[in-house]
Amino acid sequence: MEFRKQMKVDTIVEDWKPPEVIEQYLSGGMCGYDREGSPVWIDVLGPLDPKGLLMSATKQDLLRTKIRDSERLRRECLKQSEKLGKIVESITLIYDCEGLGMKHLWKPSVDAYGDDNYPEGLKRILIIKAPKIFPIAFNLIKHFMCEETRRKIIVIGSNWEEVLQKYIAPDQLPVVYGGSLTDPDEDPYCKTMINYGGTVPKSYYLQDAIKVQYDKCITINRGSDHQLEYEMLIPDCLLRWQFASDGADIGFGIYIKTKVGVKQKVGEMQEVLPTTRYNAHLVPEDGSYTCDQPGVYVLRFDNTYSVIHSKKIRFTVDVVLPAMHTNSEEQA
Repeated sequence: MEFRKQMKVDTIVEDWKPPEVIEQYLSGGMCGYDREGSPVWIDVLGPLDPKGLLMSATKQDLLRTKIRDSERLRRECLKQSEKLGKIVESITLIYDCEGLGMKHLWKPSVDAYGDDNYPEGLKRILIIKAPKIFPIAFNLIKHFMCEETRRKIIVIGSNWEEVLQKYIAPDQLPVVYGGSLTDPDEDPYCKTMINYGGTVPKSYYLQDAIKVQYDKCITINRGSDHQLEYEMLIPDCLLRWQFASDGADIGFGIYIKTKVGVKQKVGEMQEVLPTTRYNAHLVPEDGSYTCDQPGVYVLRFDNTYSVIHSKKIRFTVDVVLPAMHTNSEEQA
């Protein structure tokens, strides 16, 4: 109740409108009802531009938009309850994960979108078209979810069209998702109901970079480098990094050690990402790499080329394990 009061949830639908960039480029929308009469919401992840949205809108506006949409769905449940003469109090949520990629795993966007304020309003979460990277993505966001929400997630395999119709009648599903529902102009994507997002034009940007709180700070002397070692015991772990330098550029690369227990020179290790000089004093760098084989991976900051200046580097490095267990539903 305190949360609803603080965010003015009771009047947010009437009294608040998101910025234009969110209205245009935040994907998703309510479209149809499931077989029990509950509203269906479809989130389309692939075209979503997380960095562009965070450059163009505040985290508070993104949170308010999510709350507004949740409140609209809650009210739609009330309407359905009156219409059907039975209690409808939860929704079916579909996540279309086609196109899910590294851009969606950018740490500031994961931190911004992670939220779980209405777990009781979810009946089920259906994951479709999940790519190979999905287990890593799930591992990143699952700690934002309560156990009740995690139990409602169903990952559907290649027969997702058939399984969706187990929960939703064809006339309530857009044609593009295997149903028969279209817009009045016969658009199979139902774009009057579902926003498909897209890349945010830079004309909307309010800032040049996202302010990041880094975990560590080191100084690398002139003519030297600094190596960070991370041991991957299983394949498909994800390395994520963000760093900024003070005053001048810095080199950065990734390698795999060929001998464990000793510090190796660059030429003695297997190159994964070649050392490249980045203007991280002007624009902070971020990136990620999927470690497809076990081993000791070395993130190397390189200042060997500088004969005069030491470099102060602020950085954060995360290792994300692939999720091993999610509910699944697939028929032969």
